[in-house]
Amino acid sequence: MLSSPPLFQSVVGMFVKPKLSLRALVAYGHDLTIAALGFAVALTLRVGWDEALRLLTNELRSDWALFTLVCAVVFLFTGLYQGIWRYASLNDLIAIMKAVTLALTVYLVVSFVTSRVEDVPRTLLPIGWMVLVLMLGGSRMLYQIYKNKNLRHLLEKDSHLRVPVLLVGAGDAAEIFIRAMQRDPSAPYEVLGALDDHGRRVGRRIHSVPVLGLVEEADQILARFKRGGRPPQRLVLTKTLERDRLTKLFAVAEARGLSLARLPRLTDLGGSGLEGGANGLTPRPIAIEDLLRRPEIVLDESLPKALVAGKRVLVTGAGGSIGSELVRQLAGHGPAEITLTDNSEYNLYTIDRELAEKHPDLPRRARLIDVRSPTALEEIFAATRPEVVFHAAAYKHVPLVEENPNDGLTTNVLGTRHVADACCRHAVGLMVMISSDKAVNPTNIMGASKRLAERYCQALDLEGRHKAATRIVTVRFGNVLGSTGSVVPLFQRQLAAGGPLTVTHPDMTRYFMTIREAVRLVLQAAALDADWGGSAAGRIYVLDMGEPVKILELAEQMIRLAGKRPYKDVEIKFTGLRPGEKLYEELFHDAEPTEKTNQPGLLLASPRTNDLAELQRDLNRLSTTLEQRQAAESLALLKLLVSEFRHEENRPAQPGPQHPTPDQLTATRPAHSKPRDEKDAAQ
Repeated sequence: MLSSPPLFQSVVGMFVKPKLSLRALVAYGHDLTIAALGFAVALTLRVGWDEALRLLTNELRSDWALFTLVCAVVFLFTGLYQGIWRYASLNDLIAIMKAVTLALTVYLVVSFVTSRVEDVPRTLLPIGWMVLVLMLGGSRMLYQIYKNKNLRHLLEKDSHLRVPVLLVGAGDAAEIFIRAMQRDPSAPYEVLGALDDHGRRVGRRIHSVPVLGLVEEADQILARFKRGGRPPQRLVLTKTLERDRLTKLFAVAEARGLSLARLPRLTDLGGSGLEGGANGLTPRPIAIEDLLRRPEIVLDESLPKALVAGKRVLVTGAGGSIGSELVRQLAGHGPAEITLTDNSEYNLYTIDRELAEKHPDLPRRARLIDVRSPTALEEIFAATRPEVVFHAAAYKHVPLVEENPNDGLTTNVLGTRHVADACCRHAVGLMVMISSDKAVNPTNIMGASKRLAERYCQALDLEGRHKAATRIVTVRFGNVLGSTGSVVPLFQRQLAAGGPLTVTHPDMTRYFMTIREAVRLVLQAAALDADWGGSAAGRIYVLDMGEPVKILELAEQMIRLAGKRPYKDVEIKFTGLRPGEKLYEELFHDAEPTEKTNQPGLLLASPRTNDLAELQRDLNRLSTTLEQRQAAESLALLKLLVSEFRHEENRPAQPGPQHPTPDQLTATRPAHSKPRDEKDAAQ
């Protein structure tokens, strides 16, 4: 099957209106100013200041405006505003060159048709090309120097994909690791500095990498990094430390949200050391945290502890990715009793056994219950009398819900309704509903079902708080790294099999968090809600997911972290978007004004919901169609109840199964598209 050529895809993409964030709009305005100024500068270099001023105010005034207009269109639709200036690299310079070349070509064609280019000096275009590339690239370079406080890796391709690390130890192993990372252009790590265990090398450099201080000064050094530029994301032990020092280092790493890894011993490297490039020196296994490109958010644990300590807690979907991590963290906060419910026997058994081993003194119950059964829920609520309920049970895999709409809607919508109603009947103090970014402007059944569940919880919360009854907190977030059905375990399996790694679309982007980080923020939101009181009624807590990640770049980074080279050792293949999938996800609807909370990583969105009684009547109708397995009628009703649901309108030009070409890779690799915020290819 022949695939669409990159040029055709670019032309098709020009008819898809891009969404720009505020920062992207500022960058766009900057580039338009540069375009207009660049035309004037190029003309001045060609004919001199006086003649240029005369031409710009007379004969070339319309050409000046035309050139600026052409740049406005071309720059907008060539992906220049998907990149992050702080991570600008050689790829961004190449993208600028392509955009400027295309703009000048379009201008030349349009100008020739309209005026035969009679008044424009012929050498203006090559001069203008050089001027625009220098001005557009130079501004990005200066911004990067300002933000990063140095010139390192400025011209390296994909330097922003490297995981920044701080070495613990400044001896022979550190020297070999640094040399291997600097020699290998596809090395997965960037060494920012090293810590010395004795102090003899503090202030000196190993292959231009500074030895910043003693191991005992790690916390102060990490604080300086956080204030002054790109912070390390991982600590890498290059030598063995005494137990006390290692324990303190672990505490520092945890407090700073960093992962900790150890290099293999030099005697274990065999012949793979320097001759094998970075491969033999790669700390393994792959740490999920390395894929974030930032340290994890670290929060005060006292609020969640106060929320659940000494209380009876119930978790639905306790065996799933989010549910099981909720159980782990809740168990550490000292509840009086915890009840685990799930409809998967194996998942429930696994988390129950883990809890028995790690918290043997914690009273617990494990119940095989499906949230689609109100009778079963009534029974367990009456038996356990929970005071706090976390509702994590849901079907989240987009393609599977597309194939099984009745079951997806029954679980995600009616299951949530059954849990929320049970909480209200039994006077549960707090219910927390886990939602999804796919609920915003949904293009798939899973997202629309979660939005409808949100609406019901919001309406019930608004009604309940007026009566000082059950509080229902809705928390919405994007993809969690390593969750069941997500892209990371898929890539890990494909890597273990030798590849290829499959990416649905070269422009696919998502926002990511680790499961641990997401659950911490869920607990923070639940605890924080009590402080907001009635002002938070019906509102949605949204997790700040950081910067978006391109799935293509994620695949490349995982290959590098495994000690291999993308496209050489392991191939990457495009497979095309799956049913219901979006290129970009969002965390906020336009009708949901947001405000910051006093907790890092948490935002609060205003409610948008209808009258509770009317919504209950609508859900009764939906329940009837679902019970009768009338998928078409249920889907039609879903579209009425979620007005922004656009089921088949997210179909960009799709590449068929293929390996990415060099042109596609150059055009797509560093583009961090930022609509508003995002989640996983199929969490």
